[in-house]
Amino acid sequence: MRILAAALLLAAVTTPVIAQTPPATIGQQYVPAPWWMRDPVIASIGQVKVEIQANRAGFSASFQSVDRSVAEASRKAADQVRALSQTLAAYGVDKVRVETTIATIPLYEQYRDAEGELRDNERADKIQRYQAVATVSVTVRDVAVLERVYATVVASQPSSTDTVYFSLEPDNAWKANLAAEAMKDARRRALAAAENAGATLGPVRVIDPTGRACQTDVLAGWPSFRANDDQQTSLEDVVVTGQRRMAGPPPPPPAPAGVAPGEAQIEAARLALQPPLQTLTDSACVVYGLN
Repeated sequence: MRILAAALLLAAVTTPVIAQTPPATIGQQYVPAPWWMRDPVIASIGQVKVEIQANRAGFSASFQSVDRSVAEASRKAADQVRALSQTLAAYGVDKVRVETTIATIPLYEQYRDAEGELRDNERADKIQRYQAVATVSVTVRDVAVLERVYATVVASQPSSTDTVYFSLEPDNAWKANLAAEAMKDARRRALAAAENAGATLGPVRVIDPTGRACQTDVLAGWPSFRANDDQQTSLEDVVVTGQRRMAGPPPPPPAPAGVAPGEAQIEAARLALQPPLQTLTDSACVVYGLN
């Protein structure tokens, strides 16, 4: 019984290893073809591309305050962004998302070293003031309100403002449409190829939305596969700068710090910000039999 149990245990341990053994040795002259190539087939890759307007935008702005007290510096920085944050939050989270953070850094007493370079004396008893930086990070999910949102932030007199970046977040309907069109394109290509070769298209053997099945190199002596990432295009952030729409009368005086800007200040700071077009692609592999 012990011998039988040991034999069964050995079989259980070795079975997964046997299942993972490749069908031939790497470098062998001939290797088995995939099962769907036992009869004449045609592998067709469908490819589609579409341009869609970017539907996300974002930027950030910073407000600085300096005081001898770290608490007072943070309070002053928070006062500068409180009204702005409330104004932007009024758009609703489905259109505009706002994230506000406050960071403080010490400002040390400075001295000149032996080479005459100015350096900070980074000791706790040498802190002269504290600088608080309130950063408002804005993500615009409805680009229709982007120009007004950006103008509102600029009119609030931030210490610095980053450039606007755009990106595309395609919804599920776009993804499904692209996948369907890739399949249709694969059939169109297969029909044309079969007709040009004097054959007729047979039934479908393999449908591979990832496209890997059509990338098997069965003539190279060993099946080789190219890693295929997500079929959708990798969309890089696009930075776009804006220009004022027209030359007009002198802009009104800016709103006081900590007070939400008025309509006149917002319109004076308004820029033309047009979301760019982004390219989205997809592909699919369909293997047909040939008659």
